[in-house]
Amino acid sequence: MELLTNIAEFFRFIFYDIFFFALWGDLIKIPLPGGNTLNLSLLVILLIPTGIYFTVRTKGLLIRKFPDMLHIATERKQDKKGHAISGFQSLIVSTATRVGMGNLVGVVAAVSAGGAGAVFWMWITALIGSSTAYIEATLAQKHKRKDPLYGGYHGGPAYYIHDFAEQKRKKKLKKSVIAVLFAISGLICWGGISQVISNSVTSAFYTAFDIPPIWTTVILVAIAAVIVLRKKATVKVLDIVVPIMAAIFFVITLVIICLNITEIPGVFGRIFKEAFGIRQVVAGGFGAVLMNGVKRGLFSNEAGSGSAPCAAAAAETDHIAKIGLLQAFGVFIDTIVICTCTALILLLVPETATVGLGGMELLLGAMSHHMGQVGVIFITITLFLFCFSTFLGVLYYARSNVAYLFGSNWTSQTLYKIFALIMLFIGGLATYTFVWDLGDLGIGLMTVFNLLIIIPMGKEALDALKDYDRIRKEEKKAKKEEKCERKQKLQ
Repeated sequence: MELLTNIAEFFRFIFYDIFFFALWGDLIKIPLPGGNTLNLSLLVILLIPTGIYFTVRTKGLLIRKFPDMLHIATERKQDKKGHAISGFQSLIVSTATRVGMGNLVGVVAAVSAGGAGAVFWMWITALIGSSTAYIEATLAQKHKRKDPLYGGYHGGPAYYIHDFAEQKRKKKLKKSVIAVLFAISGLICWGGISQVISNSVTSAFYTAFDIPPIWTTVILVAIAAVIVLRKKATVKVLDIVVPIMAAIFFVITLVIICLNITEIPGVFGRIFKEAFGIRQVVAGGFGAVLMNGVKRGLFSNEAGSGSAPCAAAAAETDHIAKIGLLQAFGVFIDTIVICTCTALILLLVPETATVGLGGMELLLGAMSHHMGQVGVIFITITLFLFCFSTFLGVLYYARSNVAYLFGSNWTSQTLYKIFALIMLFIGGLATYTFVWDLGDLGIGLMTVFNLLIIIPMGKEALDALKDYDRIRKEEKKAKKEEKCERKQKLQ
C-alpha cells in the first residue's frame, strides 16, 4: 500500500506539480525599489503581450467599437428553425461563466492583497483582454461546425486548432494532437471548477444561515441535474437568470454608491493613487498591487483561455465579427462593470469595520455594514446565482470538447454531465480535493494551447474586422445619402 502511495505521489509530482509551477509559478522576477520584486508567471507573460498586440492591431477595439457592441447586443435574431442560439444568447452563456466567483471572492482577494490600486490594473487587463476575446471568438465563429445532436452549431478552440493543423500539414486529419490536448484540458478544468462552485455555495449558506452543507449540496445538485440533463434547457435558464442577477447586483451597488456618494471621489482617488503611488513603489508593494490586479482581471474575464469561444461558435449571425465584438463586450461587463461593483462595495467600508476578515467573510462583512442582515442575505443569494450560472455555462462549453473527442453522440455528452454532477456533489461536502488544483492546471493548459494558435491565426479575425468596418461605413454612407434624398424631396 505504501508503495502504491509513493508511486501516486511520484506521478503527481511529475505530471502535476512541475506543470503547475511552469504555468502559475514565478518564472521571472524583476527587482523593484524597496527590495521587493515583480513576479511574472508563464500565463501572465503570454496573456499580457498577446492582449497588447491584438489591442494595437484592432486599434483599441473596446473603445473604438463600443457603440457597435451595444448595438449588436440588442439584436436577438434567431434562425428560422430555432436551433442556433442568437449572438445575444451566446453573450449570455459566456457572461454566465465570466461573471462568477472571480467577481466576488476574486476581487476581494485582489483588493486584500494589492490594495485599491489593484482595481485600476483590473481595468487595464479588461481593455487589452477584450481584443484577445474578440480574436478567439471570431475564429470560433469562422471554424464552427453543424451540431447534429443539439441542432445549430458547435465549435471552439479544438476546432480552429484542428483546422490550423490541417492547413499547415496540407491534408485532412482525423484528430490534431494540440486540439485533443486542449479539449482534454478543458474537461479537466470544468470538472475542477464544478467542485469549487459547490463548495463556495455551501460555505456561504453555512456562514450566512447556518444551513448544513449536505442540504445545500443535495438541493444544488438536484436543480442542476434537472436543467443540464434536459436537451435544451441550459440556454433558456441562463437567458433568464444571467441578465436578472447582473442587473440586480448592479442596481444594489448603485444604491450603496448613492448612500455613500460623498465618499466616491475619495475612493476613485485612492484607486488611482495606489495604482501608481510612490509610497507603494518605495515600500516594495507596487508588485503586489500590479500583479494582483492583472491576475484577477485576466482570470476573471477568461480572455485568452479558450472557454468563451465554445459559446461564440454556437451563435447564428450575419457576420462573424459581430460575435467577436459581443464577446469583447462580455469582458467589459465582467471586469469594468461587475468587478468594479464588488470593489466599490469593499472600498466604501471603513477598514476598521472589516479588520481580521478575509475571503467571503470580508464580502459578507462589507454587505452587512452597508445593508445589515439584508445585505448578507443578498450577497449569499448572489453568490449562489453567480456560481450556479457558471456551472451551467461550463457544461455548455463542454459540449464542444466532448463532441470533438468522442463524436456527437448522446451517450458521451450525458456521461460527462453525470461526471460534472458528481464533482458538484463532492465539492459541496469536501473542503479540498486534488481535483480543485486540476481545475487550475486545466485552465492554464487551455490558455497556453489556445494562445499558441490564435497568434498565427489572428489575421483571419483581423480581416473579418476590416470587412465589418467596410460594411458599416457603406451602411452609414447609404443612410446619409437616403436622408439627403428625403430632405431634397421635401424641399
